[in-house]
Amino acid sequence: MAREFRLPDIGEGLTEAEIVRWLVAEGEHVDADQPVVEVETDKAVVEIPSPYAGTVMSHGGAEGDVIQVGQVLLTIGQGDETAKRPGDEQEASTRPEITLEPETMPKAEPQAEPRAEPQAEPQPEPIVGTLGGESELLIQPEETTSAVPAAVKALPIVRKLARDRGVDLATVEGSGPGGRVTREDVEAAAASEETEAPAPEPAPPSAGETASAAAAPAGPAGHDERRPMSRLRRTIAANMAKSWSEIPHVTTFDDVDATRLLEVRRALGDRHGVKIPIEALVIRAVVPALDAFPEFNATVDGDDLVLHEARDIGIAVDTPDGLLVAVIRDAGRKSVLDLAREVRSLGEGARERRLGPDQLSGQTFTVSNIGAVGGGHGTPIVPASTTAILSVGMARMRPIVYDDDLAIAAVMPLSLSYDHRVVDGAQGRRFMAMVLENLEEPALFLAS
Repeated sequence: MAREFRLPDIGEGLTEAEIVRWLVAEGEHVDADQPVVEVETDKAVVEIPSPYAGTVMSHGGAEGDVIQVGQVLLTIGQGDETAKRPGDEQEASTRPEITLEPETMPKAEPQAEPRAEPQAEPQPEPIVGTLGGESELLIQPEETTSAVPAAVKALPIVRKLARDRGVDLATVEGSGPGGRVTREDVEAAAASEETEAPAPEPAPPSAGETASAAAAPAGPAGHDERRPMSRLRRTIAANMAKSWSEIPHVTTFDDVDATRLLEVRRALGDRHGVKIPIEALVIRAVVPALDAFPEFNATVDGDDLVLHEARDIGIAVDTPDGLLVAVIRDAGRKSVLDLAREVRSLGEGARERRLGPDQLSGQTFTVSNIGAVGGGHGTPIVPASTTAILSVGMARMRPIVYDDDLAIAAVMPLSLSYDHRVVDGAQGRRFMAMVLENLEEPALFLAS
C-alpha cells in the first residue's frame, strides 16, 4: 500500500524549500530513517529521512524545484509495490479475469445477477515527517542543477562553481574529508585549464570593419550583467530590510585601551595551548552589562518588552557565501575557554556550511568582530527580534593620553547600535561605559 510523505515543517517558519539532490532514486528501496533527499531552506541544506521502509515509487519534484511545506515529497510503496506506468491500466483491462478458489471449497454455480465491484481499500492519511540528521549551509542557484556522477563528492555550491568555471568534477581529485571536492580544488582545476588553453589570436579586421570602427563613437567597453541573488543572499537582504525599516537605530562609538585584554588573551592561550578568539573575551565582558541593563537582552513584542533570561549571544561570521550569525546558547553560564571552543566550532561550521537552523537563529544579543577583516568603527544593523548589537574593530597602536601623559597603546574601536524605542541615549552610554570598564580590566569579568 503506497504512502505519501509530505515536506515537513523543520522550524523557523519554513514555508518552502528547494530540492537540492535526491539521495534515493525512483524504484530503489529505502529503509526507515534513511536520508532520501537534500533540501535547501533559507539558510541551510537539510537531509530529510524517510519515515517508512519500502520502494520509492515517485519523487515529488526534480532537483532545483521549489516545493511547499505539506506538498508531497515522495511516495513510498510497501514490499514489491512499484509505481504505475502509463498503459498499465489499459493492459490490465485486456487480460482475462482469473479467479482462484481454495481446493476445499465446493465450486459454486454461476449466478444470474452481476457480481458487485470490489470496494477500494481506504488509503491511510498522509503524514508530515520529522527531521533528523545534520544540515549544511550553502548557496543554491536558481537554475536546476545539472547531472554530476554520484561518485563525485561535492557540496551543491561547489558543483555550481564547477559549472560556472567549466570544470568537469569527474576529473578533479578531491582534497577534502573522504575525498570531497572543495572550492579550492575547483579553483585550482579552472586555473590549470586556463593556463593550458591560451586564447586564440583575433583575426585581423577587414578594410570595411576598420573604416566602420573609426567612424563609430567610442562606447562602453563591456555590458551589464544580471546575476540572480542566491537564496541565502535574498534571506540576508530581507532580514536587513526588515531590521532597518522597523527599528529606529542609534549608534554610539568609543575606543578602549585593549592592552590588558590582549595580555590576558596571550596568557590564557599560552597556559592552555589554544588560541583564544577575541569574541570569547568580549562576550564575557558583555554578559555583566546585560545583567545590569536587561533592556539590551530583550525583544519588542507589540506594546510589550520581553526580557530574556538566557544570554544567547550571536556571533557574526564572515563566510564565502555571505554574513551568517551563529548562536552560543546560554553564554552567561560558560567560561572563557568554553566560549573559545564554541566560537571556533561555530565559525568553522558556518564557513563549511555545516550548521543547522537552530544554530543560526534565536540570538538575544549580537557581537560582530569586524576587526577580523581590518575594520574599525561602523554602524552595525540591529538584528530583528533583538534590541542591540556590539561591533568590535581591530586594535591598533595609537597615541593615548593618561593623566596628561602621552603614551602609545593598543586601541580597539567599539560601535554599539541599539533600538531607540527601547533604549535612550543615556542608557546606551551607561551600558557602553560598563563594557569599556570590563574590557580595560578583564579581572572584573573573569572573576564573575
